[in-house]
Amino acid sequence: MEQIQKTLRDAKGMRWLVLMLVSFTMMCMYYLTDAMAPLQQYLQADLHWSATEYGLFTSGYGWFNVFLLMLVFGGMILDKLGTRFTGILAILIMLVGALIKYWAVAGHINGTVTIAVGSFEILGATSRSALMAGLGFAIFGVGCEMFGITANKAVVRWFKGKEMALAIGLNTSTGRIGTALAMFTPLPLYNLTKSVSTPVLLSLVLLGLGLLVFCLFNIFDKRLDREEAAAGIQSNDEFKFSDVTEIAKNRAFWYIAILCVLFYSAVFPFIKFATNLIVQKFAVSDTFAGYIPALLPASALLLTPLFGGISDKKGKAASIMILGAILLVCVHLLFSIPSLNSFAVAIGLVMVLGVAFSLVPSAMWPSVAKIIPHNKLGTAYAMIFWVQNWGLMGVPLLIGYVLDKYCIIGTATKMIGGKEQIVTQYNYTLPMLIFACFGVVAILFAFLLKHEDAKKGYGLERPNISNE
Repeated sequence: MEQIQKTLRDAKGMRWLVLMLVSFTMMCMYYLTDAMAPLQQYLQADLHWSATEYGLFTSGYGWFNVFLLMLVFGGMILDKLGTRFTGILAILIMLVGALIKYWAVAGHINGTVTIAVGSFEILGATSRSALMAGLGFAIFGVGCEMFGITANKAVVRWFKGKEMALAIGLNTSTGRIGTALAMFTPLPLYNLTKSVSTPVLLSLVLLGLGLLVFCLFNIFDKRLDREEAAAGIQSNDEFKFSDVTEIAKNRAFWYIAILCVLFYSAVFPFIKFATNLIVQKFAVSDTFAGYIPALLPASALLLTPLFGGISDKKGKAASIMILGAILLVCVHLLFSIPSLNSFAVAIGLVMVLGVAFSLVPSAMWPSVAKIIPHNKLGTAYAMIFWVQNWGLMGVPLLIGYVLDKYCIIGTATKMIGGKEQIVTQYNYTLPMLIFACFGVVAILFAFLLKHEDAKKGYGLERPNISNE
């Protein structure tokens, strides 16, 4: 006589409902992450920022995560105290950061500041509002990355041995809805209110809704704990600080981490500058320009779950990552060619980049769960996100500096906020070549990961769905 005691995660509808709750909060947080991207030239005109200062503000996302190791500590908190506590903490941190960012871009801060240690000048005359907005973005970044690893671990828990890659793909693609909204809505909001701070105010409302929704997830997750305890299902051994050393000794882990930072450094910083690139290279109107980069997350929304489902049933995760990195290089190389400046080319390249943006995450995040035990998974994700944040912090600053130093080709007069403003014109060829270089190195590490999997037998090329 066979008796199998089911838990909440075994009810298909229940685990998909839980995924919806977690993913909704992901969508809300991703909106603020990219809400300023379509407003680059408006920030530069209204707040008198340079491209370097815009890059500095954008780089703020990674300041605390990188230099204060907040992401690593967040992973430890996650593995020690669980997804419910860590998720609520992360959302509260995001709300604090969003409030500071709102205050900074709402026009309340004026003047410049110079930061130096002795005679060594760290920052020259820099806009106070850009620096304060960067500080708010840095605090938000701590909570955002902390919630990202929390969401990944929660999805792995509810879908382990089931439709894991599909679920992670759907979770990721729902976040892309937030990115798409951040491409579509800021310019209409600016035109309506004549304030660059309005999208940040909207993000505060969305984050509040995300907090309420995640509280509902906590109710279901706590019930799952009780059911697993009653069924005699034991959780893995509790996290120990020595686990960090064990993770760091895993070569495949580092291949994924380096692939992650290279790939995302060629995507997310590109999104930050994409609207201005499309306005200047493809002669698209400001109002319409933000819609083209929005095609990237929109296509990823549809394709990431598709590729995740393929990986669940067919495997080939490492091969999928190689293909995604190759497409990434092709797109940025084509963007760098000055003569390819038609509107149709811009749309086509962004759509192909959306395919790459779907392929790599759909295969990469489930692969981590095959390499690292579940009780160390939060810390492993945190360490990968920490490496990734070096790119998210450094690359926007690099691109902003390169634009100001090497790519200015003149100025133009445009109507911004109802008045004539002088805007700087840039040639984006060099930045696109920089992004392409990241993709080339990403291909190398994707091949190294595939080779390591063949040696160690992690099963990255095997399907995720086990026989139930």
